[in-house]
Amino acid sequence: MSARPCSKVACSDEAARTLTYVYADSMAVLGPLSARPEPHSYDLCVRHSERLSAPNGWQIVRYSALGEVG
Repeated sequence: MSARPCSKVACSDEAARTLTYVYADSMAVLGPLSARPEPHSYDLCVRHSERLSAPNGWQIVRYSALGEVG
């Protein structure tokens, strides 16, 4: 099985985290890479997940896997 690429255009790095949006709560949720690709989420590499920003008024919630630092 090959690794999933980052969802950002022109980025060929391996995805490490999954981003989903909760529009009703104005929230971006970034967590560990999902077990399989989901149609309404974005897989991001470490670099892009660390640079993630949200629109004014939105909250970013970052979850990490048990034992993961950062």
